[in-house]
Amino acid sequence: MSRKAKQFLKKSDEVAFDLQHRSKIKFNISRYDEAVDKGEKRYANIELARLRAAQIKRNVLAKLPDYLLQFEKNAIDNGCTVWWAKDAEEAIHYVIEILKESNCKLVVKSKSMTTEEIEFNSGVESMGVKSVETDLGEYIVQIAGEKPYHIVTPAMHKSKEDIAALFHEKFNTPENSTPEYLTNYVRENLRENFQDAEVGVTGANFLIADKGAVAVTENEGNAIMSASFPKVHIAISGIEKVIPSNKDLGLYWPLLAAHGTGQQMTVYNSIYSGPKKEWETDGPEKMYVILLDNGRTDLYANKMEAESLACIRCGACLNACPIYKNVGGHAYNATYSGPIGSIITPHFKDFKDFKHLSFACSLCGRCEEVCPVKIPLPKLLLYNRKESVELNLPGLSENLSTNTMSYVMSSRAYLDMLPGSIKNFGKRVLQKKLIGNSRKLPDLASKSFSSQWKNIRT
Repeated sequence: MSRKAKQFLKKSDEVAFDLQHRSKIKFNISRYDEAVDKGEKRYANIELARLRAAQIKRNVLAKLPDYLLQFEKNAIDNGCTVWWAKDAEEAIHYVIEILKESNCKLVVKSKSMTTEEIEFNSGVESMGVKSVETDLGEYIVQIAGEKPYHIVTPAMHKSKEDIAALFHEKFNTPENSTPEYLTNYVRENLRENFQDAEVGVTGANFLIADKGAVAVTENEGNAIMSASFPKVHIAISGIEKVIPSNKDLGLYWPLLAAHGTGQQMTVYNSIYSGPKKEWETDGPEKMYVILLDNGRTDLYANKMEAESLACIRCGACLNACPIYKNVGGHAYNATYSGPIGSIITPHFKDFKDFKHLSFACSLCGRCEEVCPVKIPLPKLLLYNRKESVELNLPGLSENLSTNTMSYVMSSRAYLDMLPGSIKNFGKRVLQKKLIGNSRKLPDLASKSFSSQWKNIRT
């Protein structure tokens, strides 16, 4: 078992039986479920919308290199500088070059999981540049010294009381501050950062191929200010985010809102198509787009799992997943958690270290039911499991236990060979090692079902 797998099991064991954590997540996800139910009911035929969105994404994946080159050409024509980063290290290298050229001391950054993936904040802070998260949820986890808990709602694991205590500790705000007070406090602090920052950074919800533009959707307006106040705008995006046309946003933006937050539309939807023109008074003087690979090309080459690149990062599969709701986002120890994270993380990182995530699934199928682009998530998790076996990644003890169980389960005679008392002894040993004392497996009958049935028949 890898060190990452042991950490996952340890963290999961801690969180799964933390009743306070359960209460917070149950409350927050229940509110999400209510909102999404209303959001989906606004559609006359949401299944048709999902089918269309899925088909467009599959068509894009079939011609992904062509669409990316089209995006690059049009973005350059718009005045952007486009760089291709093969991994996180190269992406940070490009960012550092831009920051040095801009004599940057302060960066303001809107919510972006791609920047989390490349560990943007620690990368730029290593050269003495301060990076400030401007999304409220991201700002909360940043000052708490944590990673985002969820790809849409980063501070889902914290109650309003937790946040009030955190701000009191860090900024000496009143001990029992209300959410409204703390929101205004953050707004005042961030306003100065927007005015002083030399560089602003955003992610990208979509890359529009025919326009060479970056589409960003948000609810707080921080991305707009991060992109327009500073003189330099850097957009960092995974290469899978491309869509063919500006017209496709009419389908994807409402779907993303309905599945991500339950809204009809998110509050701010912006398209950035380059630095400001000579006749424009607002906007950045320079715009850079960094297209991140970081394992995506290898995943794209994998015919079985490539379909996972259709994901639009709405977070619906996380909120539907019984495993995620029990073990929490931080247990995954990865940028992307939940079902989609369990599929792509082993490919983005080291498969051996993260193969265990593909087994952290009950295969209930709920994630596939809620996916707006109809990714067959359970099937892809099974493909990952199959690949781990083909790569001979399971350890000796895992192989031995699996082969032994397969052998025993292959015959009724083998199953009936041992009496219930010995089976229960073995069960208690396994329970203590694998499950612990928090749950108790039922005892097996002293005689097997087949022998009991035989006695009845005779």
